[in-house]
Amino acid sequence: MSDDKAIVERPEAAGDLDLQMVELFFFAYRDFIADADALLADYKFGRAHHRVLHFVNHHPGLAVAELLQILRITKQSLGPVLRQLVDAGLLAQREGAKDRRQRLLYPTQKGRNLSIKLTGMQSKRIRGALSPLSSRDRKAIEAFLMGMVETGERDLVKGLTERDE
Repeated sequence: MSDDKAIVERPEAAGDLDLQMVELFFFAYRDFIADADALLADYKFGRAHHRVLHFVNHHPGLAVAELLQILRITKQSLGPVLRQLVDAGLLAQREGAKDRRQRLLYPTQKGRNLSIKLTGMQSKRIRGALSPLSSRDRKAIEAFLMGMVETGERDLVKGLTERDE
């Protein structure tokens, strides 16, 4: 039997693989999205709808081109999702004031309400995880998460995530 088809009863030491951290990410992500997924299913929407709704709600007037860059998806994959969100009355599209070819996206009140509800579910989980930690620990987690972002994308992510409060 070739090595490719050999059954592995117990994995060998993983060398430089951080299996614990990778698996913690899988489980954390699974649970982070679970509540939102359940609510989105009521609308017959998925995670792509959630991401679009999130960024448009938090950045009203976002250009479609900017959204494509943020999500790293194609126009072809974004098109059906946008159509469904517009048809459901959750988003509105407007042409740009300076460039009429530009499409700007805005949440409707209905879309804003759904986005806030989804974000609230996820924020509750994050608050629960952060509550026993110090502000210094939070800063370390923020630095770790930013470190996971591609180097060339960090300025974009900082611009999207940092808020004047």
